[in-house]
Amino acid sequence: MFRFPLFILITLIVAFGGGIMISLYALDATQGFGAIKLGAWEAFPALQTVDADPYAKSHRARAGKLLYGSAEGLTFTASVDDEGARLNAGCRYRISGQTPPARLWTLFTADNGGNPAAVKTGLPAALNSWTVLRQPDSSFAIEISAVAQPGNWLALPQAGTFRLVLTLFDTPTAGSSGVIDLAMPKLTKTGCGNA
Repeated sequence: MFRFPLFILITLIVAFGGGIMISLYALDATQGFGAIKLGAWEAFPALQTVDADPYAKSHRARAGKLLYGSAEGLTFTASVDDEGARLNAGCRYRISGQTPPARLWTLFTADNGGNPAAVKTGLPAALNSWTVLRQPDSSFAIEISAVAQPGNWLALPQAGTFRLVLTLFDTPTAGSSGVIDLAMPKLTKTGCGNA
């Protein structure tokens, strides 16, 4: 007598519970479609725009991220170096070269979820285009390590993997189809441990 309603109840719980879990997994697994990769840097040009696909819009809404206009900003992330090795706080890295044209850019270390990394208070966890020291040709070199370095230095958390987030604001490249031709700064590993 109660077998049939119990069977329907279990079926509904599995269907709705499974659907919710798969949807949450899909939102965490991807930021959307249309990714471009330039060396170590990866970007989703349509992610922050109104024209983003439904998964990208849901991912952005769940993360509470701002919506940029089509030419207001473009965010690049790097979770590997130029050789393809995962970024690790036990190693030291150097970003060198120039960024694409932008009125302002910011660079910060982030955890694997894209949130700013937890570094010790008072250490530089972010840099921007106004504070970075440049060479006469407008290029720069930024040292990234857990131990203080001379010149431009970005602090790392004490351990674990991390990613770098470079956001270009008010850039002509965000609204164009020429994003694939951009020259991004190089991200190289300079050593690990005490070596």
